[in-house]
Amino acid sequence: MRYGPVLAAFAALGVAACSQAQDAGSGTAAAPASAPEAPTLSDAEKQAILASYPAPYNTADLANGEAKFALCRSCHTIAPGGANMTGPNLHGVFGKAAAANPDYKYSDALKASGITWDANQLYQWLANPKTFMPGTKMTFAGLNDSKDRIDLIGWLMVETGHKAK
Repeated sequence: MRYGPVLAAFAALGVAACSQAQDAGSGTAAAPASAPEAPTLSDAEKQAILASYPAPYNTADLANGEAKFALCRSCHTIAPGGANMTGPNLHGVFGKAAAANPDYKYSDALKASGITWDANQLYQWLANPKTFMPGTKMTFAGLNDSKDRIDLIGWLMVETGHKAK
């Protein structure tokens, strides 16, 4: 049996389901032909970077954080120069003003928020984006478990090149 057409159909359904949950015109779905690859770090290097972050993010379980990012992956990329999809690319998000990506159409609420993304802002956002920022286009229901949010943020910090201050 040929699985190629079946896999392509499932992929198309996943992208369509995610993009239908968002407002029209929220971003571009096509990935660039050759987005730069992030450098590959060893587990030891990742743990050393993680240890440099402030508590509680320095205690994150990176494997669990990566697993939790699976909930985000259908709408967000994290590679340097990666595509905006239904949601914006998240590489370099820490330390950036909200709605700073000029190639992505953000909600008016996010554009007017005045926040700068840091681990604590993201922790609150990930609990429930609609409660944290009424008027956001993000339809993600949130992560109820505090440890899952810490793990996801720790993983995201490591994987997106965040440098501890």
